[in-house]
Amino acid sequence: MPSSAGPSIDTITEGGRVTQVGEGQQAEESAPPIMTFGAPTAGEILAERYELVEHINNDSAGRLVWRGVDVVLRRPVAVVLRYPGGDSATEMLQAAVAASRVIHPNLVGVYDAIDEAERAYVVREWVDGRSLREMVADGPLDPGRTTAIGNAVASALAAVHATGMVHGNVHPGTVMISDEGRVVLADARTDGADSQENDVRAIGGILYFALTGHWPHAEAPLHGATAGHGRAAIPDAVRDASGAIAAPRQVRAGVPAYLDDLTMDLLDAGIAPPPSDVLSAELARLDIPVEDDGYLEPAGPLRFAADNGEEPSPLASVAGRKVAVGIAGLLAVALVGLLIGISILGNDDETPETEPVARPSSSAPATEATPAAVRKLSVTEVRIVDPDSKLRDELGGAEKVIDGDADKGWDTDTYTRSNFGNTKSGMGVWIDLGEERTVKSVQVSLSATGASAQLFAGTTDPPPTSSGDKELFASYKKNPIGQPFEQHDGTTMTFNGFDADAKYRYLLFWITELPPNDRGYQVGVQEITVQGS
Repeated sequence: MPSSAGPSIDTITEGGRVTQVGEGQQAEESAPPIMTFGAPTAGEILAERYELVEHINNDSAGRLVWRGVDVVLRRPVAVVLRYPGGDSATEMLQAAVAASRVIHPNLVGVYDAIDEAERAYVVREWVDGRSLREMVADGPLDPGRTTAIGNAVASALAAVHATGMVHGNVHPGTVMISDEGRVVLADARTDGADSQENDVRAIGGILYFALTGHWPHAEAPLHGATAGHGRAAIPDAVRDASGAIAAPRQVRAGVPAYLDDLTMDLLDAGIAPPPSDVLSAELARLDIPVEDDGYLEPAGPLRFAADNGEEPSPLASVAGRKVAVGIAGLLAVALVGLLIGISILGNDDETPETEPVARPSSSAPATEATPAAVRKLSVTEVRIVDPDSKLRDELGGAEKVIDGDADKGWDTDTYTRSNFGNTKSGMGVWIDLGEERTVKSVQVSLSATGASAQLFAGTTDPPPTSSGDKELFASYKKNPIGQPFEQHDGTTMTFNGFDADAKYRYLLFWITELPPNDRGYQVGVQEITVQGS
């Protein structure tokens, strides 16, 4: 059925928070859809593009969840339909637009949002796999897999939070694990009570659930329908007479002390959780295989400890929380350094002590550490790399990608085809950090959706000539870093997953496919931000 009554994802006003509908929103019961337009049928084609294949179920808000196919790009999609559309669907559509702006390997992608007045629908990535809720129904996960899932969720939230938005719906029904092992976070929602701090604290619930099979948030029980993943309620955590929950190690043998400590600190309302990017960095360092014949128990991540009556050191004060560390070791040194650096950022005039305050725990005494701040790195030089151009007339304006103004940027010319008119292998933005640095993430804001790009690293700085650009690209393309983004549907790319032990000075953001505009194919790079230490 053709559709032209409403705006597409590019023309709806963006909402303040990210929402990906149709995966795991919880409610006591599902409200049936009000259909005045006629029920959708298998084989129906929406917007002359999305063919409905199979009705999966209804989500907790009464929206119909269908498996479909994008007949243009020949890829599977999920289609979430709401009846009616119009004003009542505005929030859903606006939130879908917001979701489409954040592209990350651990976030379910949102492709389209259309309002036909009688109905509205959102088209998003189809994930073949199971929710964490369904996976743990077969039994709690081992600490290694739990850490990997927590890392993926924290990384996804870091990308969302970097845009100023909030997810607001992190629980076992919205964490999906694909058949290939990819972990993705879906179905955010808008709620004025949501906050980035609550998002991070919810990761504690994810860790607790994965380790024990129990849900620690009695005030937010999961009784409702989770789209496609069953209705069984998750058991509440084991509690004492005062209502305090038992630690994972009290519920199940073999949970490492560092993971037990971190989980309980995140769940403790009296302890301020770290920012999502800091937590992601910590979990990434701990994302290591666990042997079947015995759990590895390295020194764990920093604990965000409550006041134990001891005098806090300058090091321990980070946004009002005190920090204690686990068993001595290289990993603990690196992790302690991470938050020491953040403390330094908060007070450049004082030199912090190197001995953190510890509270009684199952971990060993703290150790000294070398400061290592996670922050926005300065860029000493930036230029456009265009090895296949003869005219070299697109090189101006590179400085705009690091000027802090997202409304100004560097633009390519307009081409007749998405692959630079079949005349170039691509174009890139070369970045010099001035010295070798540890890189945690690179975020790139673009002017339009639908571009493809990769990130490379190198060690050479050839002259900015045609031959120099050829030499540079030939060298750098041998060393891809982060994740490639191909045919993505958002304007923000976040590259992470960097080797924690590697250092980089020169980076190359390389564009391979251009998105369409009203005259051809073109994109602007508005801002590039490098985070690291």
